Order: sequence, then structure tokens, then C-alpha cells
Amino acid sequence: MTSSDIPPDAFSKSVEYSTDYEMGQDNIRPLGLDIHNPVFLISSILIFGFVLLALANQEASATFFGWLRPWLTSTFDWFLVLSVDAITLFCLAMIVLPVGAVRIGGKDARPDYSYPGWIAMMFAAGIGIGLLFFGVMEPVYYNFAEDGAARPLNIDITQPGNEYAGVVGTIHHWGLQGWAIYAAVGLSLAIFCYNLGLPLTLRSAFYPLLGDRVWGWWGHAIDTLAVFATLFGLTTSLGLGAQQVAAGLKEVAGIEPSNTVTVSLIIGITAIALGSVLMGMDKGVKRLSEINMIMAVCLFLFVIFMTGAVTAFTRYFGIMADYVVALPALANPFGREDTSYFHGWTTFYWAWWIAWSPFVGMFIARISRGRTVREFMICALLAPTAVCALWMSTFGGAAIDMLNAGGAEGVRATVIDSYAPEGALFGFLAELPLYSIVAPISLVLIVIFFVTSSDSGSLVIDTITAGGKMDAPVVQRIFWCTLEGLVAIALLLGGGLAALQGAAVSTGIPFTLVVLMMCYCLWLALRSEQAKL
Repeated sequence: MTSSDIPPDAFSKSVEYSTDYEMGQDNIRPLGLDIHNPVFLISSILIFGFVLLALANQEASATFFGWLRPWLTSTFDWFLVLSVDAITLFCLAMIVLPVGAVRIGGKDARPDYSYPGWIAMMFAAGIGIGLLFFGVMEPVYYNFAEDGAARPLNIDITQPGNEYAGVVGTIHHWGLQGWAIYAAVGLSLAIFCYNLGLPLTLRSAFYPLLGDRVWGWWGHAIDTLAVFATLFGLTTSLGLGAQQVAAGLKEVAGIEPSNTVTVSLIIGITAIALGSVLMGMDKGVKRLSEINMIMAVCLFLFVIFMTGAVTAFTRYFGIMADYVVALPALANPFGREDTSYFHGWTTFYWAWWIAWSPFVGMFIARISRGRTVREFMICALLAPTAVCALWMSTFGGAAIDMLNAGGAEGVRATVIDSYAPEGALFGFLAELPLYSIVAPISLVLIVIFFVTSSDSGSLVIDTITAGGKMDAPVVQRIFWCTLEGLVAIALLLGGGLAALQGAAVSTGIPFTLVVLMMCYCLWLALRSEQAKL
């Protein structure tokens, strides 16, 4: 199908159809709720069943998820990597092709948020606690792990110029290709919602392929899969965040980490997220995101000045040059000898990013009206890549320098001698001045990252299960925010980190097909919009 095959009034007809559908018998409103019946009921029943099953069979769950993740990432490695390569090239093309002039919401649309507010919300939702959890641990692990196959491309770090190979490998996972996944999904949803008048939900992006069938069971299946992918991708981050907060409490307050502490943290932070959800997008999520970014910038500036600003920026530009050179080899799924890095990390990351894409994509679509396609892609793709790389090279690069100089015993103890990655950040900060002040501030920052992920995720899942409505009743937001916490608890108790990662991968792989088809439908829609210009 080409754009010329789409009838001129196809989208207007679909809007009429969707409106009739939302007013019909498939929409139920018990107790004043506004529930998109099949998606809400199927998703909530299956998720509740999963929680009960995992909690009742914790040992079996741990065994199952311990097997599931490595099997999936080693079996579907080529598919995941090639798919992400294709999505990345597609997004880069949007910047330079004429369709980049298309404006989200139409030619007269104006942005709802300023640049600082827009970028802060987009960045906080897209990264979550990843920078804080992996910023020190991941580069150090690649450089110093006993397993040589865990090092990107098996680079010999004893050779001059290769001492930051671990940072290059980390930027590969947090840079261009990951953000391309978010950008593709986000732009698809934004164009089909704001330009073509369809509901803000995943099924809408498939109208060029499915026509009015998107309002039937085909659409229900797409949205239900999106709910599962979002929920499991989100709870993986929530679980990691809870473990890191527990490690921070040990450093700050002397409280020993345990399952009881971690579960209590998830409950407490979920309660805080509920407050943000109840306040809504502008008063709750936006304000927390801006506070989040201010605190993150302050922590970054503290680290960069304490470790040497000139050294940090020199190291950054050198690492970015190495990243650009290494990217084609890192993006190649065939003939890899760095098997632990490729299967244990890269393929997991791509499945995790894809699992997060309905959540982040819908969130950034919701806040991006008024931006051009070119502007959207630059700000959602290139700018976050540069910022993530600067963070990773500053924190991870400084930690590597400390270890090579014989210091950073806290990092060595948590990453190299024993694998307790949640403590790596605090082990690194302990090497810097003012630790008694910086550690509590970092702990608060982790909590706020945790909250912003949870509250924005709740709003997105609520929108999907309400058929694309952005003003669903508050009770539904409370329901999904609470359920996120329950799933995170069930996964942590039923297998820990392996369970969290296995759940994300198991939904990310099938959702890869959905993202690829969304790119094709987006291209058809953009060509149609360009023709209007």
C-alpha cells in the first residue's frame, strides 16, 4: 500500500467510527469509570493472575525467569538488533527528508510546553533511573569483568586509547538506537492523534493497514500487548530503582537491604507517585520532572568539577569519536565474539527499550503537539543521546580513572569483587568530597526518578485502557499506579533482577514487530500530510 491508496476521507471516517465505538456497548462505565472494556478487563485480569501466581510460586518463578531471559536474548538476538538498526535509520531519515517539515497538530499548531519543560518531561520519562543505576556500574563492569567476552567487541583495554572501551559500550546501549525506538513510536502516535484525529492509543497507528478493523479485536490485541509491554518494562525500572534506594539507605541511614525493605520502599514510593498522578500532568508530572532535571544537573556539575571539568570534556569528545567509529560493528549481529556483552546486555537492552516504547512514546506524543517532525526527531533522538553520553563518560570514565589509579574501593567491591550493582553509585560518590551531603541528595534524586517513571507510566497505561482518552477518571489512574507496584513486588520476590529482566524481554520481543509496522504506517501518514502542505 502507498499513501495514494488511502482514500482521502479514510481518516475522517475512522474518527466517526471510533466515536460511535466509544459510545457503544463495548464501553462500560461502572461506578462512574470510563473503561475500554476488552482491553481493560483482559489486561487487568491477566496481570492480577500473574501477580498471584508469582507470589504463590516464588521458587518456581525464579527458576523460570532465570531460564527465560538468556534463552530469549540468545535466540532472537539477530532479529532484535536488525530491527533496531532499521528503526534508527528510519528516524535519522526523518530529519533530512522533506516530511520533516510536517508539524504535529497541523500547520497552525503551537507547542503546549516550553523547550525546558518539554525536554525535561521527555528526558525524565525516557531514562528513568537508568543513568543513576548504570552510569558507574556498566562502564566499570565491561572494563574489568573477568569474562573477556563481556567487553564490547573484545577490545583489549591494555592498549593505548582503549581504556574507555566500557564507556563506549555503555553509550551504545543508552544512545542513538535506544532513543530511536522511543522517537519512532512517539511520532507515530502524535501524527495519528493530533494530525489525523484518531484516539491517542497504539491501535490508531495501524489504520492505514487495518482500516476500521483497528476498532475490533485486532486493535484490542495491539493495545493489550502494549499494556503488558509497558507494565513489565516499567516495573523492571521500578525494581532496579527500589534496589538502589535500599543500597542508598544503607549508606545514609545504616539500614541493611532486605526484601522487606525493598517491598516497603516500593509501597512508599508508589504512594508518592499516586499523589503526583492525582495532581495531573501539569501540576504533578511536569513539576516533578523539572525538579528531577534540576537535581540531576546539580549532581552532574558537582561530579564534573570534582573530577576535573577539562579532563571530563576531553574524555567525552574522545569517547564520542570512538563511539561513532565503533557503531557499525556494535550494530552488527553476526559473527560476534563478545558473546556475554552481546547476549547478556545488548539484546536485553533492545528488548527493554522496546518494552518501554509504548509508555515513553505515548508520553512524549502527548506533550509534543506543535513541534515539526524534524524538530521532534532532533530533540527526541540526537539531544538525549549527547546528554546520556556526557553523563556516562563523566561518571563511568571518572570511575575507571580512579580504579586504574588504585582507588575507588567502593566501586571495586560492588562491581568487580562481588556483583552488587545497586551500590556502585554510592561507592563512586564516596571517593569525592562532601559525601555526607551528596549521598542523601542522590538518594532523594533516585526516589524522584522512581516517582516520575511510575506516575507518567500510570497515565499512559490508563490512556491505553481507556481507548485513548486523556481525561479518564482519577480512580483508574489510582488502579494502574497501584498495580504497577504490585507487579514490581511480585517480580522481585519471585526471582529478583532476573525476573524483572525476563518479564521485560518476553514482552519486548513480540512488540518489536508492532514497532516495525508502526514505522511503515507512519511513513504513509507523513506522505499524506506532506501532500497537504
